[in-house]
Amino acid sequence: MRENIIQKATEMFLNLGFKSVTMDDLAQEMGISKKTIYSHFKNKTELVEQTAITMSDTITCGIDDIVGFKKNPIEELYEIKKFIMVHLKDEKSSPLYQLQKYYPKIYTSLKEIQFECTHRCIAENVKRGMELGIYRDNLNVEFVSRIYFTGVTSIKDNNLFPTEIFSKPELLDYYLEYHLRGIVTPKGRNVLNSIINSNQE
Repeated sequence: MRENIIQKATEMFLNLGFKSVTMDDLAQEMGISKKTIYSHFKNKTELVEQTAITMSDTITCGIDDIVGFKKNPIEELYEIKKFIMVHLKDEKSSPLYQLQKYYPKIYTSLKEIQFECTHRCIAENVKRGMELGIYRDNLNVEFVSRIYFTGVTSIKDNNLFPTEIFSKPELLDYYLEYHLRGIVTPKGRNVLNSIINSNQE
């Protein structure tokens, strides 16, 4: 039951937002009593924390699986982007923004976990790309992996990138191309262009 509650809460939080969904809404949606929910979670904050951790774990494990295939580093980043879009959907509620606003402590610890995962993944990606000659050989790996994380985090900020102007998939596409064009060699540019062209077909 605890897992079912987390699963349904995750779905509702992503679609409607952490603030908007009440324990009553969740109980009604699941056809159970609020008492049942409270027997597993002492309050909404604990439920929000558990759903955030579960979402983060799912995405981290998925990214690790993709990295494990040791694909071409440029392809790998597009695979990761695709995976993240499937799991976060094209959420209209800006869940991360709501998490930051209403549950700052949970947001901060989640951001630390995300940084660790992203930093590890991108650093490894950059090193392999340099070895394969598709990324420039004079890159500072630490700088690139940190600036990548900063950018990915910034495009989730609804004040900077309002959903009325940009859709989430569009933003991720723009950012990924922007990131890669800054680090690829001519050989890497050919790989990137072929991926972009095949994605547009």
